[in-house]
Amino acid sequence: MSALAPLRHAPFRLLIAGRTINALGNSFATLALAFAVLDLTGSTSDLGLVVGIRTLVNVMFLLFGGVLADRMPKQVLMVGSSLAAALSQGIVAFLVLSDLATVPLLIVLGAVNGMVGALALPASSSILPQTVPADVRQQANAINRLTLNSAVILGAPLAGVVVAATNPGWGIAIDAVTFLIAGLVFLALRSLPAPAKPKDAARPHIFADLRTGWTEFWSRTWLWVVVAAFAVINACWSGGLYVLGPAVADDTFGRQNWGFVLAAQTGGMILGALIAMRLRVRRLLLLGAASTFGMALPLLLLGLYPHVVALIVGALLAGGLLEQFGVAWETTMQEHVPADKLARVYSYDMVGSFIAMPIGELLVGPISHRVGVRATLVGAGVLVIVAVLGMLASRDVRTLRHELPERDPGPVKESVP
Repeated sequence: MSALAPLRHAPFRLLIAGRTINALGNSFATLALAFAVLDLTGSTSDLGLVVGIRTLVNVMFLLFGGVLADRMPKQVLMVGSSLAAALSQGIVAFLVLSDLATVPLLIVLGAVNGMVGALALPASSSILPQTVPADVRQQANAINRLTLNSAVILGAPLAGVVVAATNPGWGIAIDAVTFLIAGLVFLALRSLPAPAKPKDAARPHIFADLRTGWTEFWSRTWLWVVVAAFAVINACWSGGLYVLGPAVADDTFGRQNWGFVLAAQTGGMILGALIAMRLRVRRLLLLGAASTFGMALPLLLLGLYPHVVALIVGALLAGGLLEQFGVAWETTMQEHVPADKLARVYSYDMVGSFIAMPIGELLVGPISHRVGVRATLVGAGVLVIVAVLGMLASRDVRTLRHELPERDPGPVKESVP
């Protein structure tokens, strides 16, 4: 089977084009917003507050995004969210560039951005199976993640150069423009056929959909065990890497080099995706879960040995291992969850995985003030290792089987949206 077989399908090409454009802009925004806040107040607690509130609002609206994605055309949500995000990020860029930004304003606009992103995220994640046949989903997931990470590896070092040489506001402005372009690309998906509606399609209210999604989620032990572990992992990762990481960079090796560290992590993810699209493994989820040990490496290095070369190597390894989990998880979800409930289950997955992120981002500043930045980073790395061991302790995670496709599926006819 050709690893590039999914690219024969035009809807898939449009989907990854739009998502890749968004990823390119977001690679600027993540770095630019962090340094915009640090330039404004110099406080990691303020930075944690800005990114933490945004994440909290995002989590609060994810479940409703999953319901909407199973009730209406997914591409409509994707287009609307992209346009709204372009507007909110454009306002943030204007405020930063004109020296009118304040922490309260950045919190409010970040919350708006988090809300519109949440309403579309389950849709953009669950629409992929509509764009390719089932026998090439693993390759499609790998290509999707490969292109997203390629955008980041191009954007992160460039963002570091732009932010260091000019003003963080220009990085946020680039993000706003890419949201606008992505929205136009997603418009081309408007004729994508939706899955057949189930017999219970006429529902009295959204809470019935939420209950159905919860039942699907909780009935699969492998699913909630992994999500629970990632609640811990993501809290440590987001607080350590995206709040304390920039502060360590400012005190040691500089902002531009921090961009190269983030790019190395993404470079590892690109290599990981190239490997993942070729793998034929019966216990795909087990492989993915075990690979997440690598997420502890950058946190431990930042705490124990914050030198650029070591961090670049560690980030490269961590990215490659993380991508084995990403492809395995997407493929497993799409294989074992019914298509008409996939967006709702995705939303519970996202809420469970992300719920601790704002907590980690909000608390990591005060904790680091009390015990020290490096001790906090080492503690976060240890917690990641403990969470991965918890995942692997589940028999369902270790034994869930992946249905391997035939090696030669025959010629694939291109589909046209």
